[in-house]
Amino acid sequence: MGKLTDTVKGGVNEAIGKAKQHSSDPETRASGMKQELKGKAQQVKGKIEGKLGDNI
Repeated sequence: MGKLTDTVKGGVNEAIGKAKQHSSDPETRASGMKQELKGKAQQVKGKIEGKLGDNI
């Protein structure tokens, strides 16, 4: 994937994860925390690819 794709997907996952954390269901909140972390990781990956190029 490319820098832009990872950055966008990361932002979406982070936003959905944050929204899930406001649920009254404990399993949904836990899922939201995981999804938010996944989104943050995707954004970091996108930034690294941007610095190093897409050929990593």
